[in-house]
Amino acid sequence: MAEATDRLNDDDQPSHPARALAAKWGKHLAFDRRRSPHTVRAYVATAHRFLDFLGRHRGEEIGRFSLLNMHAADLRAFLADRRADGLGAASASREMSAVRGFLTFAAEDAGNLPQLPRTRAPKRPKTLPRPASPDDALALAEEAGEGSDGWIGARDLAILLLLYGSGLRVSEALGVRASALPLGQALRVTGKRNKTRVVPLLPAVREAVSAYVTQCPYPLKGDAPLFVGARGGPLSADLVRRAVRGARQRLGLPDSLTPHALRHSFATHLLGRGVDLRSLQELLGHASLSSTQIYTDVDAARLLDVYRHAHPRA
Repeated sequence: MAEATDRLNDDDQPSHPARALAAKWGKHLAFDRRRSPHTVRAYVATAHRFLDFLGRHRGEEIGRFSLLNMHAADLRAFLADRRADGLGAASASREMSAVRGFLTFAAEDAGNLPQLPRTRAPKRPKTLPRPASPDDALALAEEAGEGSDGWIGARDLAILLLLYGSGLRVSEALGVRASALPLGQALRVTGKRNKTRVVPLLPAVREAVSAYVTQCPYPLKGDAPLFVGARGGPLSADLVRRAVRGARQRLGLPDSLTPHALRHSFATHLLGRGVDLRSLQELLGHASLSSTQIYTDVDAARLLDVYRHAHPRA
């Protein structure tokens, strides 16, 4: 099935009010809800896919007010269509969440109270993050640093130590500005939905960043990114993932050891050392405690594994 293209401007579909409403919803998500550009593109694309499907499903063009008369059967049919395209349970659940958000916005924009049909989204399989051991996490960072010559290797080492040592997302690390220099014992970072938080910086992290800054051939000042690419421009997250993939393969480490797994490792290791959930929530920048509570399951799984291998009766 042809995917709907991203259409964020009202004048993209001037003769189609429902599509113009999808564009308006995108602007609402971006400016009022402060969702990331990636989330906005994904949600608006889902809205257009939903409109395309409804047109085929009902055999008619879907107008603006047709969205106020949705039935559970319509949502179930859309979900079945997406699953038939090979969409997994987790992705289908996110797709339904986006559709519900779009329909709610359509009702509120028309001045009506949203009355969404009841339908159950696919049950998302419960998966636990797979943290690396401290030795593997540090070995990965060091190998990535040695995998490239000169300042680029120093840059990769600094970034990965920052992910593991401070629990940052890749996007947060790449969003650090040069104005943060010289680094102190803590760093203010901007996370999802433009929320800021303060994270601690270990001496080893500060030393690695300092070594990178000293070797970097480009000026790192003001509002410029702290971590830059080979030509001095903003560094792509894909390059960080590529450095990790190469280091992981050379060390024979599992594929689950991704840059984001370093953040999971940071959280799991802190929890194992007795850090309370509320403090961990603040360090990770989670909006709700429920997002942080998954790490209690991770730690319990690790302890159970140790028990099974160590206890003579296990």
